[in-house]
Amino acid sequence: MQTGLKTKLDYADYCAIPPNGKRYELIAGQVHVAPAPSPLHQRLVQRLLRALEDHFRPPREVLVSPVDVILTDNDVVQPDIVVAASSAQVSDRGIEGAPLIVVEVLSPATAQYDRTTKAQRYAALGVPHYWLVDPVSQQMECYRLAGGAYQLVVTGGAEATVSHPDFPGLHISGPTLWR
Repeated sequence: MQTGLKTKLDYADYCAIPPNGKRYELIAGQVHVAPAPSPLHQRLVQRLLRALEDHFRPPREVLVSPVDVILTDNDVVQPDIVVAASSAQVSDRGIEGAPLIVVEVLSPATAQYDRTTKAQRYAALGVPHYWLVDPVSQQMECYRLAGGAYQLVVTGGAEATVSHPDFPGLHISGPTLWR
């Protein structure tokens, strides 16, 4: 029998957090909270979502936050956009297991966290693709998991078109994304 305070939270604890408009995540059993995104952040999410929905077809499924991605019982995240490898990953609870792609649009409050803590955890839990969109530098960075760590595959700025080698036919126009 365990005595004292619980030091590592799980999915049941996460579900018990009262709804208050904030965005909560569990990383290795630790609670993290993020402020609401800015209008620019949401515009970028919407534009990128359109491009991904136009490209990915069933059985893959593209979803936008807030949606729980349940990587383990102690790791529950809400990325800005997630591409599930198969509709079988989508349950009543959220996305179960490592999705094909996780996309995070950086904000001043979350950029360091997204680039370090979340990236390391996603890699450790086998998320094959991790993409970052940086509104400040107007850069999109696409990483692929290789040897347990993310390697930059392609990047593009406001005037470039990002064409990912793992997804033929997927072209994300910088001028459309950053307009």
